[in-house]
Amino acid sequence: MMTSQSAVLAQRDAFAATTPRLREPDWLASRRAGAMQHFVERGLPTHRLEAWRFCDLRLLVAGLGLPLPAREEARPLPALAAHRLPGTAHRIVLLNGRFAPELSQIGALPRGVWLGSLADCIDLRPDLAAAAFDVSDTQGEQSFASLNAAFCADGFALLLDPGVVLEQPVEVLHVNDAAGPHACHLRSVILAEAGSVASVVETYVGSGAGWTNAVTTIHVGVGATLRHVKVQAESAEAVHLALVRADLAATAHYEGFVLVVGARQSRHEVQAQLTGADTTMVLNGAYLLRGEQEATIAPVVDHCCKGGQTSELIKGVITDRAHGVFLGTMVVREGADGTDARQLNPNLMLSPGARVDTRPELTIHADEVKCSHGATVGDLDEAALFYLVSRGIDPLTARHMLVEAFAADVFDVAALAPGIDAHARRYLLAWLAREGERS
Repeated sequence: MMTSQSAVLAQRDAFAATTPRLREPDWLASRRAGAMQHFVERGLPTHRLEAWRFCDLRLLVAGLGLPLPAREEARPLPALAAHRLPGTAHRIVLLNGRFAPELSQIGALPRGVWLGSLADCIDLRPDLAAAAFDVSDTQGEQSFASLNAAFCADGFALLLDPGVVLEQPVEVLHVNDAAGPHACHLRSVILAEAGSVASVVETYVGSGAGWTNAVTTIHVGVGATLRHVKVQAESAEAVHLALVRADLAATAHYEGFVLVVGARQSRHEVQAQLTGADTTMVLNGAYLLRGEQEATIAPVVDHCCKGGQTSELIKGVITDRAHGVFLGTMVVREGADGTDARQLNPNLMLSPGARVDTRPELTIHADEVKCSHGATVGDLDEAALFYLVSRGIDPLTARHMLVEAFAADVFDVAALAPGIDAHARRYLLAWLAREGERS
C-alpha cells in the first residue's frame, strides 16, 4: 500500500521526468519548480490539520494518480448532449484536463472579452495567465494547490474589460474519461473588471477512477457581478478536489452555487477575501450522497472592510454509509464594521449509517456587526410524512416528496437563471430518481 511519503516522492519524480520536455516561459517554469518544492516540503495533509480532521486521507493517498501524457491515442469523442446547458452559451470543453477545440464552441465574443484555454492564454495573454498563479502556491498551506501549480496543463481563462456585460453564460464542461487512475490538474482564472457582468457554469462529469485537482482564481472588480455555478457529477470511483480563490473589490457582487452528487471523495473549498467596502458574497449549494461517498464543502470568507455582506446556505442529504462535511468559517477583521454574515448548514439523514460532521465558525474582531451561524442534523419529519400518507399518498412517494422539497429549497433560494437552474436541477432529479428506485 502506498504511504503518504511514497506518494509525495512519486509526484516529485514524475515532475522531474516531465519538466525537461516542457516548452514554456521562464516565469512559469520557475513557479512550477517552486510549487513542487513547497509540495515536497509540506507533504500531504494529515489529521493534525483541523481543516482535514474529518477527511478519509487514505482515499486521497490511494487515489493520487500521476498526470496523463500530453497526447492520447485517437479515439471516439464522448457524447456530451446530456450534460450541456440548454440554449446558447460560450462553451469550452476540457477533455481529461486539456482543451478540446473539436468539442468546444466559444462563438462570437463581444469586444472587451477574452475567453480561451489556459494553454493558449500562456502564449497569447501571459499577463492574464500569470494571474492564475498565486504566491500561496509556494508559501501557503494548500498542498494540493502547490501540486496543481507544478503540474497544471490546462484550464480556462476569462477576462472582462471594465463595463462589459456578457449576455450569454460561459459554459465549461470538464470530461474525465481516461482509462485507469490518473490526475487532471486544472488551473483557471476569471478576471471581471470594474462594472462587468458575467455568468460561468462549470460541470464535471466522467467515468472511471480519475483524480481531479482544480484551482480557480477569481477577481471581481469594483461594482462588477459574477455568478459562478458548479455541478460536480463525476463517477462514483473518482476523487475530486477543488479550490476557489476569490478577491472582491468594493461594491462587487459574487454569487456562487455548488451541487455535489458525484465522486467517491470530493472537497470543494472557497477562500474569499472581501477587500473592498460594501461587497456582497452569496454561496448556496448542496451535497447529495449515497453509498460510501464522502464530500466536504469548506468556505472561508474574510471580511476586511466595512459593509460586507455574506450569505451561505449549504444543505446535505445523506444516505447509506455516506459522509458529509461542512466546514464554514467567517472572519470579520477589525474595522470591518457593518458586516452582515450568515451561514446555515441543514442536513437530512436518510439511513442509520449516514454521517455528518458540521462546523460553522465565526471569528469577529469588530463591534458593529450582524453575524449568525447554525447547523441542523435530523431525519425525515415523521409528522409531515404521516400527513401525506393520511391524504392517500403512498409512503415511498411521500418520502420522495419530502426529500425533494428539502433539497430543492436551496435552488429556490439561489434563484439561478432559468436555463442554468434547469441544468443543475436535472442532476438533482436524477439523484432523487435513483433514490426512489432503491426505496
